[in-house]
Amino acid sequence: MPRPARDRDRSALPRHADVKKRTGVPRFLKIAGIVVAIVLTSAIAVAAFVVVDLFNRVGDGAVTLEDAPDVEPPSIGAYDGEFSILIIGTDECGEVSTGLLGKRCSDADGGVLNDVNLLVHVSAEPRNVTVVSLPRDLMVPVPECTRPDGSVASALSKASINTVFEHAGLSCVAKTVTDLSGIPIPFAAKISFDGVMEVTEAIGGVEVCIGGDGIRDEETGIDWPAGLRTVSGIEALQFIRTRHGVGDGSDLARISNQQQYMSRLVRKVLSEEVLTDPATVLRLANTIVDNVDPSDELSNPVRLAQLGLAIKDVPFSEFAFVQYPSFPDPDKPDQKVIPNLDAAETIWAALKAGQPVQLTGDVANNGGVELVTPDPGATTDPAPSGAPSTETPAPRATLDPSISGQTAEQETCANGKQD
Repeated sequence: MPRPARDRDRSALPRHADVKKRTGVPRFLKIAGIVVAIVLTSAIAVAAFVVVDLFNRVGDGAVTLEDAPDVEPPSIGAYDGEFSILIIGTDECGEVSTGLLGKRCSDADGGVLNDVNLLVHVSAEPRNVTVVSLPRDLMVPVPECTRPDGSVASALSKASINTVFEHAGLSCVAKTVTDLSGIPIPFAAKISFDGVMEVTEAIGGVEVCIGGDGIRDEETGIDWPAGLRTVSGIEALQFIRTRHGVGDGSDLARISNQQQYMSRLVRKVLSEEVLTDPATVLRLANTIVDNVDPSDELSNPVRLAQLGLAIKDVPFSEFAFVQYPSFPDPDKPDQKVIPNLDAAETIWAALKAGQPVQLTGDVANNGGVELVTPDPGATTDPAPSGAPSTETPAPRATLDPSISGQTAEQETCANGKQD
């Protein structure tokens, strides 16, 4: 009869089998799995916190646009159809700019001017983007507007467009531009001196080109040699504000130089260097939320993502920066300008038809920039996502030859001078 006790003492393995030593690998894998789970959970929690934080902050101080067209609620995916955004740049000094600009800020009379006025129009498919710069000294009719506090600002038969924000706020600037252009504006935003500096720092600076004899402008504190220069922070603000250091020293020459900056900014933001770097994208998103005052329909991170997705694959050749055409104002020919309505109609007709524009004029009517041969290593058009498009290119609308401007595909340099 078998002896159970002895059987229990025997090894279950054959005597000739190799007995492997126990190692810490299984235990390590378990620990690693737990760590990965914790990291992933933490990442999701951080992402959720970031999204909620952006939602809570982006809506602060949002402005309702009077008579703005209705738009669909924000949703996942690119914005469907055409849209326009008004972006104004004010001469407000914030905490950073006050410390850097000193006298320029301390001598301000308290009024806030919208010195930069950009109407950005994005067509429906196939996408193209046209950015219209309105001169700060453009004399236009201003409609009756409701101010943010509910009071009513009376209509003005003729006023400099850069005084409209002080007159009645962001909504009134949008209403004025809509009356001038016939283009509905559902979205608008305001950015100040500090915002310009912070945005360029968030993306690591923008490389601009300085031609001629270099730029020396005592008004903005610039004394820079000719050549390529990466500007960020205060230097970015100095570059887009310089007037006496480019072309004929006029505000119209400054606009052309600002268009060079915007063209290079677009190429930088849509580059892989920015779009594929989550840290840079997050930093840029936070910077925009902290430094841009939006209209209410723009005060939603999902909406911002929608609009961004709508333009991320637009070729640089389809980003056009044009200057609103004007004549010297007979009442103040050395200080103000009035609309060239016939020439401007070629812009508005193109936008309403959703057509890409064909520039036939110079890159700058007032010598602000000069066209140069592109650098062989320059950034190329962003690669379109998905399958190649088989759509027939939209017919181009030819703009009046008096309209100056450039595409993001073209290379221009500031026509610098020593003031």
